[in-house]
Amino acid sequence: MPLPNRHLTSVLLRREGELFLFDGGEGTQVALRKLNLRWKKISVIFVSHTHADHVTGIPGLLMLSSQVDRDDPLYIIGPPRIGEYIETSRRVLDMYINYEVIVKEITEPGIVYEGDGFHVRCFPLRHTKPCFGYTLEEDMRPGEFHPEKAEALGVPRGPLWSRLQNGETVKIADGREVTPDEILGNPRMGRKFSFVTDSLAFPEIAPEVAGSDLFVCEGMFEQELAEDAHAKRHMTAEEAARIADAAGDIKKLALIHYSPRYTEYNLKQLLKEAQRVFPDTVLARDRSIFPIDYVD
Repeated sequence: MPLPNRHLTSVLLRREGELFLFDGGEGTQVALRKLNLRWKKISVIFVSHTHADHVTGIPGLLMLSSQVDRDDPLYIIGPPRIGEYIETSRRVLDMYINYEVIVKEITEPGIVYEGDGFHVRCFPLRHTKPCFGYTLEEDMRPGEFHPEKAEALGVPRGPLWSRLQNGETVKIADGREVTPDEILGNPRMGRKFSFVTDSLAFPEIAPEVAGSDLFVCEGMFEQELAEDAHAKRHMTAEEAARIADAAGDIKKLALIHYSPRYTEYNLKQLLKEAQRVFPDTVLARDRSIFPIDYVD
């Protein structure tokens, strides 16, 4: 339920200037405008499930994107019937869409989208209708470039250094070949982002989100209301923290999707219960910003 100070669920991930939207509840475009983000840079909308509070903002975004010059297609990826929802909305609302919309429905876990240096994987959740969680994970990065090694091997500054950094073998003036492993340190980890809502807590989530730099997960109820949460196929904040703890190497857990019964003050109880299990937990608020830095 949208509240005066709390919009419905939507998470925007920005990577190298490209935007990815996870769910699009009512009011999503209002939040985008408040953040002054260029919505035409949204490449993909990933939908967890087709309950209204996660998709009713999408038609507005589709129409909004027609008001700017957009050459690239917009991908919408989600569970069965997301295509029907998009097509029906376009037809009934007589939308003017001046760009390509590509809808992909998913039924099985696996990689659903790939880009330059990263991929997005989906995995099933347990809700009252088909629902998926998502992870965006970057590829391994080349090791740190050591200029002194390049100079010692006679590689001149300039384009050859850039090619070595990109993993290419180069040939220098005297005919010798220099390989990246002679110049670079050990390969470095990329970053990982995970998104889970709405679902019961169950063990199979943990290995999917393991190693996440930021794990965004619903924490809808306090533990005292666990029975009510489970009846509605949701989890408590403490259960979200248990998943983060079991997964291993989670840098930060950000709770979302709170029951409207919790005021801003009451949300502290959800945070307290989660932090008892996983100390690196925060409450996500409307327009919260979480930098995801490289570890090395």
